Amino acid sequence: MSFRLATFNVENLLTRFDFTGFRNQLRQDRVIKLFEVSSEGVYQQLEQARVVAATDDTRQMTALAIADADADILCLQEIDNMAALQAFEYGYLFRMVGNGYRQKFLVEGNDGRGIDVAVVMREETRDGQKIELRDIRSHAMTTYRDLDLFNEELMLTNRIDDKIFKRDCLELDLLIGGRPFSLYVVHFKSMGNPRDGLDGRQSTMPIRRAEARAVRRIIEDRFSAEQAGTKSFAICGDMNDYQERVDVIGRRGTGYRFEYQNETESALDVFSRDGFAENVVRRRDPSTAGRFITRAGHRSSGFANSTISGFRQHLPPIMPAACPKSSAAASPTAPSSRRGRRWSVIRAPAGTGRRRPITAPSS
Repeated sequence: MSFRLATFNVENLLTRFDFTGFRNQLRQDRVIKLFEVSSEGVYQQLEQARVVAATDDTRQMTALAIADADADILCLQEIDNMAALQAFEYGYLFRMVGNGYRQKFLVEGNDGRGIDVAVVMREETRDGQKIELRDIRSHAMTTYRDLDLFNEELMLTNRIDDKIFKRDCLELDLLIGGRPFSLYVVHFKSMGNPRDGLDGRQSTMPIRRAEARAVRRIIEDRFSAEQAGTKSFAICGDMNDYQERVDVIGRRGTGYRFEYQNETESALDVFSRDGFAENVVRRRDPSTAGRFITRAGHRSSGFANSTISGFRQHLPPIMPAACPKSSAAASPTAPSSRRGRRWSVIRAPAGTGRRRPITAPSS
């Protein structure tokens, strides 16, 4: 079994306009602040024009990055709905690159702005192996109580019956060339504002750590803790945390240097601390880290279990992302009693998905 797997946060692939900046200066784009806006109606017209003009350039770049990755299976974050995904796939990927992804999957999650995780797949790998969906499950409704994960850290900001995942953990059971592979797509809690003397990363760390524990628990409940290491699976997505970072030091006039740093604490340690899964991003040579920096820290990640060798991923800008190879034996179909909503749509029809007004920043 050989295929290419990538993950990409496409950032606000929306079909809606956000007009909340008229009353909230913090949500107003800087270009509109250059002009006198006499009324809310004028503001809405300016905002629509700005978004439409900027979005075409943005989505062309998104499509080119995805085309360069040339993944057989692509995990996406911040997708508004299936209609937005289909419009982007046809209008940009297909028309610009000449091919797209016939299989598309999206399940509504918990995000207050309505942005979800999604997966798009080719019908075959580049080597001609058939890619088939056996089952898909959303774990968006899973609570802290369900998995007995509530603790004193979480008690400060959450309740025991709150949903664990701020977006979702979307689980896909696949057959690739007739061999089983499980994929878990996530978008963990974002880093918020400083609170109680802690920076935005540390103040939200307990929530991301709980999300990671929940993903691991879902996998262990399915395969059993003893057998999980013998199964083929990967955990992909924007985890909003990192186990390493590159500090960019210097000024524009004098030049920059890059210093590689290991983090002493990360929510992602839940996956890797005891060999449960490997952070494949860390296979990259640290001396090349400066070539891949586009933002402060590495947030998009991919974890694979030990049976998947040769799995490698580069972070934005999207590069050839992953080539898993596994000799794991076939796993049985999961029991229907497992937590999570079941979905059986293989190709969503045009126009499906919900539209929701934007009322708050992404949690």
